[in-house]
Amino acid sequence: MPKDELKEFLESKVIQYNTVAFIEPDPVSVPHRYSLKEDIEIAGFLSATIAWGNRTMITKNGHRMMDLMGSSPYDFVMNHQEYHLERLEGFVHRTFNSDDFKHFITALKHIYINHEGLEGIFQKYQTEDSLQPAIFELHQAFFEIPHENRSRKHVANPSKGSVSKRLNMYLRWMIRQDNSGVDFGIWNINPSKLSCPLDVHSGNVARKLGLINRKQNDVKALTELDNNLRALDVNDPVKYDFALFGLGIFEGF
Repeated sequence: MPKDELKEFLESKVIQYNTVAFIEPDPVSVPHRYSLKEDIEIAGFLSATIAWGNRTMITKNGHRMMDLMGSSPYDFVMNHQEYHLERLEGFVHRTFNSDDFKHFITALKHIYINHEGLEGIFQKYQTEDSLQPAIFELHQAFFEIPHENRSRKHVANPSKGSVSKRLNMYLRWMIRQDNSGVDFGIWNINPSKLSCPLDVHSGNVARKLGLINRKQNDVKALTELDNNLRALDVNDPVKYDFALFGLGIFEGF
């Protein structure tokens, strides 16, 4: 498909799927419960962390995480005492369990106190054209404090070859300026640096459209996809995530 036709096709799918109707059944509905910046950040981070598997169950469990924190995630993170963490006992989403949840609460408090918050890490460690090095630094900061080894797998590490699908989705929520009301755009970071969340569905659609030639969904494939999406829109390349997602999930493209 010629570039102009591809762009027109994808733009039409962005318009179709980047709407408020997208919110309710999606994990992005969890941070949409809130108006305080820090609540949005933490609710988004936690719901993105468990965003694998059945979309309905992800969203349900994301809302349950908020309920377990008294529906005030920032206050819970910053002011909890050790005994407050007991209320998280029994939470599980696939391989993410209550021990992981407890570490995430203490690690987030550490990041807000010592690293100027989640946004602070990404502002400090972003490069001229990428946020992937900052994802590595987030991973480092997250495990500076005592932790169980099992929890490390729940924060992506690009230096180990991860395409960081869930964190790239989270960054889209926080950074992308979205006039349709889905993404929040509350971080002062240029959305041109965002990477597309790459998974089985978006990867398959991207290959059918000629946006990826590489067969594996690895870091090289992510770079290839990013470069091709930025060629279509240098300022807002990750808006096409809505098109790839919609084509894959809803249309079986």
